[in-house]
Amino acid sequence: MSASLPLRLVLASASPARRKSLQAAGIEPDVLVSGVDESLVVTDRAEELCLELARLKAQAVLTRLSPAADQRTLVIGCDSVLAFDGEILGKPADPADATQRWQRMRGRSGVLHSGHCLIDVVAGRRAEAVASTTVHFADISDDEIAAYVATGEPLAVAGAFTIDGLGGPFVERIEGDPGTVVGLSMPLLRRLLAELDLRITDLWTKVAPGGQSVEPLGNVRS
Repeated sequence: MSASLPLRLVLASASPARRKSLQAAGIEPDVLVSGVDESLVVTDRAEELCLELARLKAQAVLTRLSPAADQRTLVIGCDSVLAFDGEILGKPADPADATQRWQRMRGRSGVLHSGHCLIDVVAGRRAEAVASTTVHFADISDDEIAAYVATGEPLAVAGAFTIDGLGGPFVERIEGDPGTVVGLSMPLLRRLLAELDLRITDLWTKVAPGGQSVEPLGNVRS
């Protein structure tokens, strides 16, 4: 495989936060939503659940791709869940569910698990792992919970909270990689790429002013 072969990363997720994390790290992904029904996977192990869902999302997008012979295509699937008080918490079902969760979580802590599955399409190789981060929630008031839930943000994210949005002030601290909580750990992505004989710098791109073009900054090795 040529050292100058263009490298394409496809993000199998509709999450704006994951895309922004990649962009902030110098990576401009293509986005293709998997459409996986998350209710199909049933397990009482949070790490197993998020990794299996990440795997299903990556594989679902993989089947819809027709990679060019002169391009090396990678697919990254991710999924996040919160392990709290012996339960696995994904996205809340409705505002009432989000409110009840926050009433339980405030002043306490949980572990946010994010599964990552990276597939090299042409080579047929895969690297996958789970990143986990402990999250300590602030002891917020009922009024703060009501105001936060009313924004709609908690309904769209695993565990009913974010650290990179309106929910940030309600998280006292975390133990681990912040990217795990956002939904995509860049240090873990770097390690997964290494398993596929790639470097994180191979994915760096430079966007011209106005976004007219994207040119590779790193070199793809064979």
